[in-house]
Amino acid sequence: MFRTRSIQFKLTVWYACALAVSLALFSGAIFVALRQQLMRSLDSDLTDSAARFQSYFLHQAELESGNHLKGELVEFCEALPESSYIELRGAKGFVFRYPERRVVPPHQRRVQKYFNWGDESYHLSVSASAESIYRAMELLRLLLVALAPALIGAAGIGGALLSRRALRPVDEITSAARMVGIENLSQRLPVPRTGDQLQRLTEVWNSMLDRLETAIKALSQFAEDASHELRTPLAVIRTGAELALRKARTPESYRDSLSTIVAEAERMTRMVGDLLFLARSGASADRIPMRSVDPADIVRAVVSELNELAAARNIRVRTNLLEDCPPISGNEPALRRLLLALIENAIKYSKEGGLVTVTASLAAERVRIAVEDFGIGISPSDLPHIFQRFYRADSAHGESGYGLGLSLASTIAQLHGATIDAKSRQGEGSLFTVEFPTREALVAA
Repeated sequence: MFRTRSIQFKLTVWYACALAVSLALFSGAIFVALRQQLMRSLDSDLTDSAARFQSYFLHQAELESGNHLKGELVEFCEALPESSYIELRGAKGFVFRYPERRVVPPHQRRVQKYFNWGDESYHLSVSASAESIYRAMELLRLLLVALAPALIGAAGIGGALLSRRALRPVDEITSAARMVGIENLSQRLPVPRTGDQLQRLTEVWNSMLDRLETAIKALSQFAEDASHELRTPLAVIRTGAELALRKARTPESYRDSLSTIVAEAERMTRMVGDLLFLARSGASADRIPMRSVDPADIVRAVVSELNELAAARNIRVRTNLLEDCPPISGNEPALRRLLLALIENAIKYSKEGGLVTVTASLAAERVRIAVEDFGIGISPSDLPHIFQRFYRADSAHGESGYGLGLSLASTIAQLHGATIDAKSRQGEGSLFTVEFPTREALVAA
């Protein structure tokens, strides 16, 4: 049941319990210390009285004897506190009591001394009632017991008010958090500049909202992009299938229709894969797994993969790679996609019989990979937008594609801490440059 209570209730209960325990320990310590101090003070007075009585007796014994001595001792005792009782006994029968008769109190303190005078030994006993001390301690006990509940209650009320005031920012944060929904993820909680746990909690919550908003935007963008771009290939597949089924055709005609369907299906598969990669890289805060890779080996593999496409367009692809290219920290499949997008674009937009060069060089502890073609180029108005998703320059509308390649390349470069840059002159060609930090530079940093 206690676990279901509010934090304010729990804080108040814990505060009251802690105060009750502290008050009990403090009261007990005060009670015991005061009692011991009062008893020590009484014992000190009795010891002093015994010493003075002994000294007075020894002085008077030299001057008086018998009843005259006892009379002097009585006069001395009359000056002592009223509750004092003195008894002196000698080994040869001397006895002195003051007062002669008394009622023995239930609580008393006693000091005893032994001394000799002449040829006789004496036993001195000085006592006094401790009733006043016991009454005072009993009164103190009653006061502590009576005041403790009132103090604990007042402390509980004060603790409740303080905890309510301390937790008020939490209630405000809760109310503000309830206002945040899927439709207004851009809203953030006000951060209290208190430098305490509440500020850190609010900052963490806002950071979580940032990540959530990024993920939702990426998913929404993926759904919008996918639905937009899949319409055309799906329409082509459906139209080809309907035309093939509308009437009997020759085997060659069916083969052409199926080839079109397969080509569009492959295009859709590649496009969906690229969209998924972009969505995951944008929504995930975690980096893709990295390891040490040789960028020159990846360039050779991609160029070999695209040889058939280049040959079909009568394009020569020339590589100029470092013999001992420094390794970089990267994800090999992602890097293959990046270079595939750049080199494939260079081949597609080169003039027939043209040349594409791929260069790997080292510049200021960074591996630079440059892909250059001498084709149609990119207009100045299109150049700032070529890395946006589904953006296609006017000069590219004659080529197949869906405008994701360069966006994919830019995203992969960012995931690797690399920079990607494009320079172009319309009608003369384009130069794409990607610079990766070497693995040694990353380790040193």
